[in-house]
Amino acid sequence: QVQLVESGGGLVQAGGSLRLSCAASGRTFSTMAWFRQAPGKEREFVAGIAWTISYTDSVKGRFTISRDNAQNTVYLQMNSLKPEDTAVYYCAADNRGVVFTTPPSYGYWGQGTQVTVSS
Repeated sequence: QVQLVESGGGLVQAGGSLRLSCAASGRTFSTMAWFRQAPGKEREFVAGIAWTISYTDSVKGRFTISRDNAQNTVYLQMNSLKPEDTAVYYCAADNRGVVFTTPPSYGYWGQGTQVTVSS
């Protein structure tokens, strides 16, 4: 059974940092990504890692995605957090070796972890 389990969310003040983790079990994936969804908004791409790394413009220079293949885990280091980063963050996985930026491209999802940034 394939599972993606996120952890690391929480409440932080603006300017602070959080590190999200997503542990995959059941199989390995060549592509892993982070999406987020704020209340009343669509789910949006944040960062992805395969043979390349991609970020959405609003997080470039502040967020860093990385992976530990031995642990089958992907991380999202989030620095200089802003109130507009507040959302539920989801881990997604695919096995085609390309970073897709649209949610329907991913067949595997975690349950999400809440990130709240206070001003």
